[in-house]
Amino acid sequence: MSDHTKGEPIGLRIVWMLLFLFVWQLAELLLAGVVLLQLIYRLVYGAPNAGLLSFGDSLSQYLAQIGRFGTFNSEAKPWPFADWPAPRPPQGEALHSVPPGDDEPKP
Repeated sequence: MSDHTKGEPIGLRIVWMLLFLFVWQLAELLLAGVVLLQLIYRLVYGAPNAGLLSFGDSLSQYLAQIGRFGTFNSEAKPWPFADWPAPRPPQGEALHSVPPGDDEPKP
């Protein structure tokens, strides 16, 4: 039998893992929606949306944190017990930009 001198009792860890498994399922659906929205945006405007890029990257990192916690690679619980992951700079296509003045309503 192993000595559990650090960390939570295994029973509590199981509860957290089950809770985060449920959160994973919801976040996975949300990420699928972001992927579809980004694809539609890219088809319409010819470039990705900056907001969707940032949120999609943060959400992807969050899913990775859940995976690391659930597979015992990390003792750190993901958000809301830790900060939400900050988006990294995009490494793909150039973003869609609106020229100055084009977002203002015409009289």
